[in-house]
Amino acid sequence: MLYLKLADGVSTESQEVAPGIVIDFDEHSRIVGIEIEDARTFIDLSRLEVSALPIENLIFKKEMPVAA
Repeated sequence: MLYLKLADGVSTESQEVAPGIVIDFDEHSRIVGIEIEDARTFIDLSRLEVSALPIENLIFKKEMPVAA
């Protein structure tokens, strides 16, 4: 899963806008995040380019698989 946090706030409503893509909204109907399920199946995450984003608060987190 790839989650893009676009604003501070708590998601109070979510809407699936396409298969596997969910937009999270706050209590004022502002977008706070975008969730892309199984992102690696259709996005090459080894190279991710962004443009015009406020990167001073950008955090990269790599999830490590849990051993069985």
